Amino acid sequence: MLSPAIDRETAPASGVLYLHGFNSGISSPKSRLMRAACDAVEGEPLPCAAPQLPHRPDQALAVAEAALERLGARPLLVGSSMGGFLVSCLAERLCLPAVVINPAVRPAQLVRGWIGEAFVNDDTGEHFVIDHHHHEALEALTPPRLTPAHYLLLLGTADETLDCREAFTAYAGCSTILHPGGDHGFSALADYLPAILAHGGRRLRPGRITTI
Repeated sequence: MLSPAIDRETAPASGVLYLHGFNSGISSPKSRLMRAACDAVEGEPLPCAAPQLPHRPDQALAVAEAALERLGARPLLVGSSMGGFLVSCLAERLCLPAVVINPAVRPAQLVRGWIGEAFVNDDTGEHFVIDHHHHEALEALTPPRLTPAHYLLLLGTADETLDCREAFTAYAGCSTILHPGGDHGFSALADYLPAILAHGGRRLRPGRITTI
């Protein structure tokens, strides 16, 4: 059940913000599926923002906040992995409904082990190195607590990147869907699009959503 401040029955989502994971981008399968799902809701297409996020988490959150301004008063937040962490930061700050898919729970600890490591983003071609700024920003952004009523948690039980038990514990008490054998990329996302949109009080038109 959602908290009194989030009434999805009388105030359905005015739009959807999707945030991709670390070193991912707008061409990812989940990003494309979410945009397609927003076009397939009952009634008018639902505004959807799925921005390319900078690799620095504080900058990524600023981009996400700017995107929210185009989505009306009651957007639904959806995020995967590191995007799930950023979505949780926004959900706690703004009291908005959120769907988190294999979310990173303590990304500051994870990133601390990557300091000095070089990455290339296949979507943007950007080369970057993880430094102490990433760790410090994530430490500062981490919410002190999570409000279970805000969230729908989607977890793959065979996540090869993150320990799904950490998210299961951190989001205890929230609505949860476990996908047996699901990987970190959550390749079965299309099957759960109706549940995701329903968390924002929206319904999809009949038919399976696919992307090219």
